[in-house]
Amino acid sequence: MAKITLMDKLAILSDAAKYDASCASSGTTKRDSVKSKGIGSTEGSGICHAYAPDGRCISLLKILMTNFCVYDCVYCVNRSSSNVQRARFSVDEVVKLTMEFYKRNYIEGLFLSSGIIRSSDYTMEQMVAIARKLRLEQNFAGYIHLKTIPDASPILIEEAGLFADRLSINIEMPTDLSLESFAPEKKPRDIKRSMGHLRLKIEEHKGERRERIKPPKFAPGGQSTQMIIGADASSDDQILGRSENLYGNYQLRRVYYSAFSPIPDASSRLPLLKPPLMREHRLYQADWLMRFYGFDRGEIVSGGDAGMLDLSIDPKLAWALKNRGRFPVDVNRADREMLLRVPGFGTKAVDRILSTRRHRTLRLDDVARLCQSVAKVRPFIEALDWTPGGLTDRESLRASVAPPPKAEQLSLF
Repeated sequence: MAKITLMDKLAILSDAAKYDASCASSGTTKRDSVKSKGIGSTEGSGICHAYAPDGRCISLLKILMTNFCVYDCVYCVNRSSSNVQRARFSVDEVVKLTMEFYKRNYIEGLFLSSGIIRSSDYTMEQMVAIARKLRLEQNFAGYIHLKTIPDASPILIEEAGLFADRLSINIEMPTDLSLESFAPEKKPRDIKRSMGHLRLKIEEHKGERRERIKPPKFAPGGQSTQMIIGADASSDDQILGRSENLYGNYQLRRVYYSAFSPIPDASSRLPLLKPPLMREHRLYQADWLMRFYGFDRGEIVSGGDAGMLDLSIDPKLAWALKNRGRFPVDVNRADREMLLRVPGFGTKAVDRILSTRRHRTLRLDDVARLCQSVAKVRPFIEALDWTPGGLTDRESLRASVAPPPKAEQLSLF
């Protein structure tokens, strides 16, 4: 059998990593250093775009250490019973690729995950060795995100946090029952225990401001997780309930939602078609409302039907249309909490309104300058020279403020 080259491994293991949603696309302009004769690219094997803890959009080498795995999770393309081509990087190969890509200005960091080989501890040891070698031997100061193994030794996970900017442990399914059914070798209690331990270590290493000697940085980007959406029958209400619990109990920085993608030789227990991509998008919008807009899960889900979000309009607008009695909102008098509930107002627009109205009474033209779409906002607000009258209660309001049926709405509020 022909020996697999390093570039062959890169092709296999970067493609295998594409199912991990924990790196959000930046939507940047595509650039190819070969065509432009410049240095650096935004495209290529294993290169994705994500946001660092300080908000910068950066390019990452996104790969699996290996797609061999001793587990046989039904929903995973790399499960032990799968017929996919297998490959494995050595510690030195990952370090070499990372440094060479970095020196060529292709990437600013590494996102590393892996299948489970031999044991959880052995796999975690290899991943930690990669991060340690990059930091201590190569003096690599770029961003490192490690996907940790839930049932690996706490000592190994603690060591990983000393070298990685962010750690993540995948919850994988929206409910414990689904995880136990689709991945019987994985235990929800192990995942939650690891998340809890990681939270404690992150808090411990933050230290107190009054302390003269602070502990070393430990996963300064916090921890995140990922849920697969549409592989089971979980409702959006159940999915958001899981997220609400994770944010509250484990102080996660981010929950990623990954729409299930049909895989080769799939089990008959899995759906034949992937869920609408818009469902994933609506869940992200709902997640945003919980984290930054003061909505609770029940309010968000009430905008749809039977525990599912309305796919045709964003969840804030859906809530507003079902709670028209709360509107119109006076932009010159309403508090921040109520302003955040106005469809079309983002957090920045609300902050601008609160700041500007200290100096003068706002007119509709002022509001138009402070937000992105005054047409969407107008039926829900009052200003010095504007009142919507019966517009807020009009039956045709939804049609006038919602996007056309075929338009794909990809912006957050």
